[in-house]
Amino acid sequence: MKNNKLLLIFPDGVGIRNYLYSRVFKNTKFDLILFHNFDSQSITEIKKNTTILNEITIPEYKESLKEKFLRELICLARLKYNSEITKNKSLLTNWNWNQKTFSKKIFYKTIEAISIFYKKYSNILKLEIRYQKAIRKNIFYKEIKSILEKENPLGIFCSHQRGLKMATIFAAAADLAIPTSTVIYSWDNLPKARLALRADQYLVWSDFMKKEMKLYYPEISQDKVIVTGTPQFEFYENKDNIIDKEIFYKNYNLDFNKKVICFSGNDEKSSPDDPKYLEDVAKEIANSGFENKYQILFRRCPVDLSGRFDKVIHKYAGLIKEATPLWYFNDAKNWTTIYPTFEDVKLLASTAFYSDVVINVGSTMAFDFAMYDKPCIFIHYDQEEKLDVRWSTETIYQFQHFRSMPNKKAVIWLDNKREIIDKIEKALSLNHNEHMDSWKKIVLGDYQNASSSILKNI
Repeated sequence: MKNNKLLLIFPDGVGIRNYLYSRVFKNTKFDLILFHNFDSQSITEIKKNTTILNEITIPEYKESLKEKFLRELICLARLKYNSEITKNKSLLTNWNWNQKTFSKKIFYKTIEAISIFYKKYSNILKLEIRYQKAIRKNIFYKEIKSILEKENPLGIFCSHQRGLKMATIFAAAADLAIPTSTVIYSWDNLPKARLALRADQYLVWSDFMKKEMKLYYPEISQDKVIVTGTPQFEFYENKDNIIDKEIFYKNYNLDFNKKVICFSGNDEKSSPDDPKYLEDVAKEIANSGFENKYQILFRRCPVDLSGRFDKVIHKYAGLIKEATPLWYFNDAKNWTTIYPTFEDVKLLASTAFYSDVVINVGSTMAFDFAMYDKPCIFIHYDQEEKLDVRWSTETIYQFQHFRSMPNKKAVIWLDNKREIIDKIEKALSLNHNEHMDSWKKIVLGDYQNASSSILKNI
C-alpha cells in the first residue's frame, strides 16, 4: 500500500530556488522527502523555507563506459537531427568538438565517426532503447530500486531533465510503476538534445515549449507534456520580496540621484568576454562624463566563481557597484553543489525593481527585468581580442530559442561599443515595450499561476 510520500530531487541550486522557495510545495498534502546529495548546511537552508518530512542520500553513481558512450552518441545524433529539421547549424555548437586529453579525443572522435550511421530518427530511438537497457545493468540501478521499494512513494518529482543520475532513478521508478514528473529546466534546453530521463509527465513553461517537445521528441505523447508555467517569475509578484529602497541603496553603495544600469554576467562558457563588455560600458560612461548621471550595478552569474571581473570592478570602483549573489558555495569545482539562500530571491527581485535597464549577452534576465517593465539591452558585437576565437555573439543569437522572439524590437541591440551611451539613453526613454510583452507571453506562458498548476498536475 502506497503512503503519502512525494520524493523530490533537485540536481542544481536553481531548482531549489524555483520549487522550494516558491509556493509550489507550500501547504501541500504530500509528505515531502528530499532525495539528494546536499551537505548539512544546504539541508538546513532548505528546511528554513520548506517542511521536509525526511531526507535520503542518493548513492554514489559511477557511469559505465558503455552508458557514457551511448549517452553521448544519442546527444550528437540528436543534435545533428535537430539541426537538420530546424535548418539551424548553431545547434551543433552544443557539442564539444575540441577535447583536450588524448583519451577524450579518441573517445569523442569515435562517437563523431559512428554518429553518421544514426541520421534516421528510428535509429536514434534504437540507441535510446540500448541506453535504457545499459543503465539498468549498473549497480546504481539496483541500489535505487531497493530504496524506492522501501519508501514506496506516491510519486517522484525532479526539477531538471538533464541530471546524470536522473535517467537511472526514473528507470527504476518506471519498473516499480511509481509515477514520475520532471521539469524542462529552461527555455533553451529542448533543442540541445539533453533529455536524459524518461518520465510520465513533462512540465513545460508554455505552449511554445510543448510544440518543441513534439518537434524534437515525437515519440513522447503530447498527453504527457503539461503546460504549467515556471514558478521562478512568481517571486516578482510578491511585494515582500522587494528590499526597502534605503536599505538596498545603502547595502550596495548606490546613489539615489543616479540611474542604475544593471550589467548581468553569464557563466564563463556562455560568454567568455563578459569582463571586457562590462569594461566597455564603464569606460564609455566615464569617458562621456556621465558618472554623475549613471551608476553600474553588477550581478554576476551565481555559478561563476572565477573572479574574472575583479580587475574591472577595481579599476572602476567609483562607478561599478557589485550585488554579489547570495548563494552558498560548498564546492567551487562543481556548479551543481552551489545553492541559493532565500535572501538571494529578494536580492534578485530588488535588483530588477530598482535598476532602470539591464545589459547582457542574450540572458534570460531580460524576462526577469520585464517583470517590472524594465528594458533590456542585448550586446551584439565581438571583442577585437577574444578569449575564445570560436565564440561569437553572431552565433549566440542564432540559437534556436531566440527564434521565439516575435519581433527584434523586444530588446535593444547594442551593435558596437560606440553606441553604448546612445542605447542606454534610448532604453531609458522607453515607457513600455509591447514587443517584449509579446515575447514574454510566448516564452513564459501563464507564469503567475505556475505553482498551483505544477502541484495540481504532479
